[in-house]
Amino acid sequence: MTESAPANFPVTTAFELPGMTVEQDLGVAFGLVVRSMGVAKSIGAGFKALRQGEVTQYTELLEDSRRHAIDRMIENARLLGGNAVVAVRFDSSEMGQQLTEIVAYGTAVVVRASASA
Repeated sequence: MTESAPANFPVTTAFELPGMTVEQDLGVAFGLVVRSMGVAKSIGAGFKALRQGEVTQYTELLEDSRRHAIDRMIENARLLGGNAVVAVRFDSSEMGQQLTEIVAYGTAVVVRASASA
């Protein structure tokens, strides 16, 4: 999961980071995004959904939203004093007809390189 996180700020779905020792658990860090596709893209996506296959407009929206949620989670973890986030998860839900909520959450931690690494 570290592909969208800066190299100096590890983010992982695992409960630990190889070569690192967790010195302090700072609690939950989260990033929340609520997005709307907009009328024009929604119409195009609606027509595409009538056919079988991927609806790329929705895929792109959700990919961008997840990246944005991760960035906000990292900002939140930094505010808590962390230098990494472990146990990252995503959740999403619809809010009404046109809005999608994406949340990234995990445990903000302070890590240091292990003596054996």
